[in-house]
Amino acid sequence: MLVTFTTKAYADITMFGDVGLAMLKMMGHSGTVPGAILAADVPAALTKLKTALAATVDAPATANTEDDEAVVSMANRGLPLVDLLTAAVKAENDVMWK
Repeated sequence: MLVTFTTKAYADITMFGDVGLAMLKMMGHSGTVPGAILAADVPAALTKLKTALAATVDAPATANTEDDEAVVSMANRGLPLVDLLTAAVKAENDVMWK
């Protein structure tokens, strides 16, 4: 499953389902897909997301073999969504996801 976040003020952001649902929960939403945030509620969602991402502490990436992949932290995964929400706040636009 994929979750795509959209707003008129920014390019669409698509995330893997588990990451997208985690981001929704960090913003204070139930994780229901599809869904939306009204423009008036986007600033609060952005604040909650930034706070939650700052509090995440992921294990450091270690590679023991050639097949190991680096771990991408939730904070890094959330940056595009933070940018989308920031643009939506500036333009006073709703944010939707499907």
